[in-house]
Amino acid sequence: GEPGAGKSAALSLLVATAALDPSVRLHLLDGKLVELAVWAGCADSTAGVDVQDANLLLQRLRADMDNRYLALLANRARKVAPDSGLPLHVVVIDELAHYLLNGDRKDRVLFAELMRDLVARGRAAGIIVLAATQKPQHDVIPTALRDLFGFRWALRCSTPQASDTVLGSGWASQGHSASEIDSAHRGVGLLLHAGERPVRLRSHYLDDTDLTALAARAEDLRRVHVAEHEESR
Repeated sequence: GEPGAGKSAALSLLVATAALDPSVRLHLLDGKLVELAVWAGCADSTAGVDVQDANLLLQRLRADMDNRYLALLANRARKVAPDSGLPLHVVVIDELAHYLLNGDRKDRVLFAELMRDLVARGRAAGIIVLAATQKPQHDVIPTALRDLFGFRWALRCSTPQASDTVLGSGWASQGHSASEIDSAHRGVGLLLHAGERPVRLRSHYLDDTDLTALAARAEDLRRVHVAEHEESR
């Protein structure tokens, strides 16, 4: 969505959901450095604006993903299940375009490849990727990466073409265009999910006080979870 459409507020709702489950491993890549800072105490790993730091984080996740597939193979399983003993990893990237446009070209290319691999193969291994950006046109977000996202949430866009860039070509002509959303309606968007038609919805708004309280609650839940896990050993 365009600036001011409510991307950060919508993303915060999803991050809060993951953070409040103490069994989830949270990984944060914050292209603005401060947008996800409130969740730092809940995160297993974080990266700021440096693309090399982001790549190191993603490389560790890819190595874990490869190990998980070896474990699945050994057990003749096709995907991670709730009773598998393998925690869900949720990877959150705010300002995705930052990592694809800044820094050394070699680092940008590596980031795109690591992201593509995690989105393509991560789901069955229990690795879920959430990414927020403005207009994800092909010269910013490679189509080999962009087209892999099965769930797409288009908040207010400036044109029908920009909306189609998020949802996929042709939806605007069928009456599903995020450009028709009033600019005053922050957090309102069209959600396209796994082969269905776009659904108009509005995210719940969490202000800074809400986020701080939720993050503190999530940190407490995680401390208790760790303590219980250590006692059970």
